[in-house]
Parts: sequence; structure tokens; C-alpha cells
Amino acid sequence: MRRDAQAAQDSIAGRRPQRPRGGLVPTAILLIGAVYSLVPVYWLVSAATKGAGELFTTPTLIPSFTGGFMQNLTDLLAFNDGAFLRWSGNSVLYSVGGALLATAVSAAAGYGLAKFEFRGKQFVFTFLLIGVLIPGVILAIPQYLLLAKIGIAGTYWSVLLPCMISPFSIYLARIYAAAVVPTELLEAGRLDGANEWRVFRSLALPPMVPGLITIFLLQFVAIWNNFLLPFIMLSKEETFPLTVGFYSMMNQGSDQLNVYNLVIMGCLIAIIPLILLFLFLQRYWRLDLVSGSLKG
Repeated sequence: MRRDAQAAQDSIAGRRPQRPRGGLVPTAILLIGAVYSLVPVYWLVSAATKGAGELFTTPTLIPSFTGGFMQNLTDLLAFNDGAFLRWSGNSVLYSVGGALLATAVSAAAGYGLAKFEFRGKQFVFTFLLIGVLIPGVILAIPQYLLLAKIGIAGTYWSVLLPCMISPFSIYLARIYAAAVVPTELLEAGRLDGANEWRVFRSLALPPMVPGLITIFLLQFVAIWNNFLLPFIMLSKEETFPLTVGFYSMMNQGSDQLNVYNLVIMGCLIAIIPLILLFLFLQRYWRLDLVSGSLKG
């Protein structure tokens, strides 16, 4: 309040308001972090413009203007009768389907842990925290053995089912539900005669939407970039996602043509859905902040 009043007095008196000092170092750190994050992306764009003969013979960060970009794109789409498009469709299926399933399970489990009292609740929550600490890589082979025993290893479900349960997503949903869902609102709904499904769907889910969007994004990115799980689970090329498909391209044997430029072009295209998803879902966070400020 004092700072706003001082700024108003300075503007009335014709003086330029003083800016708070000490922001140079944080700004410099943010710029360094931005450059550190964007240089690999720039390298990817630059390398995608080069043909197979230019990739290792020209300067790395200088793009090529010999038409290599369109040639790489054409060759990638024509590779192995359109295998890249099949892998892209599989990646979308695994990422969207797995993220939606994981978000639904996390929403229900997190809400139950946050708003219901039952015997063994603390044990379940402790077990959940232990699950957060266990890397998913450790579970890949036991999951394969289990799914192979029931006969679905090598199918789409062998990738989708392990993605349904995410201990960290359930933990995040539990924390968010406890923070934004008023218990009084749930009790009022029950007093009005609503059943538990109606209370969860109509009263608990709407405040949880920003947290669920965060869970969906985290799961989508994790599944989109996942390599080990589909590599272990899948054996048919037509079911491969992009990560395993690129690996198979790189391991065709020494008698095959150089495909490094095609893999780089594919990696460049593969990051576009992630960028678009973040840009599209960003507005939901902004709407939540605005609505929170209006309520306050």
C-alpha cells in the first residue's frame, strides 16, 4: 500500500516512480536458464535442415539452406511405407489414453484419500509415498511378466494399463483435493439428497480441474517420452510409439542407408504436440487464477 501511494504521489508530482532494485541477478539467472533450455531446440531445428552428407561436415549451429529440410521431411514420411505416421498415431493413443486413464484414477483415489475416513487410511497413504520413491524403470520387467502371464503382452493394453496407476499423480490429487474442496460443500450436497457419485462429479471435480490438468500434462509428457516400457512390452513394429520407432530406425544394420537426419527430423516433429498442448491448456490455469482472485 505504501509503495502504491508513493508511486501515485510521484506520478502526480511529475517524478518517475522508483523501481525496486535487486532484480538484475534473478533476471540474469532466468536468461541463462532460458538459453540453456533453448539451445538444444535450436540445434535440433538447425540439424533438421541438413541432409545426410551435411550433418557431420558443416558447423553444428549453422542451418543449411540447400533444401535439406523439405527433403528430410519427405523421406521421413516415405520411410518404410509411412511407418512414422503409424508410430505417431500410436504415441498419441498411448499418451492421450494413458493420461486420461491416469487422471481419472488419480482424481477418484486422491479425492477418497482426502475426504473419507476409513480403516488403514494412513497405511495406504504411507504405501503411496513409498510408491512415489520407486522408479518406474524397476517395475517394467515385473509388469511385463505379469501381463505376459495373462496374455496381453505385446498389445496396446500392455502399455496403457501400467500407465493407469501413478503414485505421484494420486498423491498430487490428494493434496489438491484436500486444499480446494470444502468439506462443508460436500456435506451440504449429501444433505440435499445427492449420492456420493453425484457429490464427487458435481461438487468435488470442478474445483479440482486445474490440478487434474497438471496431472494430465505430467502423465502425457511422461508417456510420450517413455521408451523402456513400450520397448519391453511391444514386439510388433506396427504397435511401436515414436521413441521405440526411432530406436528401430537407428538399429537397422550397417547395410542400411544413413537415417540420422530422418531421426532428427522426427524428433523435431515429435516435440510440436508437447508445445501445442502446453499452450492450449495454459489458459485453464489462467482462468483458475482469475476466478480465485475474483472470489477473494
